[in-house]
Amino acid sequence: MLAIKLTKHAEDVLMERKIVEKWVWRTINTPSKKRRGDDGNRHYTKPIKEKGGRVLHVVVNDEVVPNRVVTVFFDRRLLKKTMRKI
Repeated sequence: MLAIKLTKHAEDVLMERKIVEKWVWRTINTPSKKRRGDDGNRHYTKPIKEKGGRVLHVVVNDEVVPNRVVTVFFDRRLLKKTMRKI
């Protein structure tokens, strides 16, 4: 398994958005979905039970060593898709 580090931006948004770091690692290690984005980065998503099922979206640049978490956010678009399936 390759090392993955948080960028300064990712660290800042975790604090600003009150996102727990362990949720980031959980999303990367056991994603509900993983895809290559149009931006060339790897996108991981996972509903976070502790946040009422809101979907955490973690963007990782896996073209650099160590891989870097570029940004993290709760994806409102994916919550709507998830809610429609229920």
